[in-house]
Amino acid sequence: MKKIITTLVILLSSTAFLNAQTAKEETNCYLKWAQKFENRGAEEVADGTYSDVIITFRNGSDASCYNGKCEIKDGKIISMYIKKEDASYELVKKKLRYDFPITVTNGISKTILTIEDELINVLFIKKILPKKAGFEKAPDPSDD
Repeated sequence: MKKIITTLVILLSSTAFLNAQTAKEETNCYLKWAQKFENRGAEEVADGTYSDVIITFRNGSDASCYNGKCEIKDGKIISMYIKKEDASYELVKKKLRYDFPITVTNGISKTILTIEDELINVLFIKKILPKKAGFEKAPDPSDD
């Protein structure tokens, strides 16, 4: 009987741990931003230099998000920079697995795959559309 109870406690503990891990994996910084873009949509991103972007690096379920800037020419990202703590910028120098134009759709760049199997996206957060107003609820009936 003691073995059954111990096994049950271990099973429940590991289930709780796995559920916590799954919740953590589902809420990384990239997924939070991607959900916001999906819910609201984004304005078209024109050619120019943008110093208010977020550059995400993902490997498996881990994601790191950094402030940065990028340059767009002819509708394609031609360079990306990560902002450093001293407010300077460092060029992102990654070897890409495929050489294709990096375009932007709905405020998020196409996913870039590096030779190290790292996924990179550029998020144009200032292009997110404003939150839509919700519906006003009607009052409950009164006894008047």
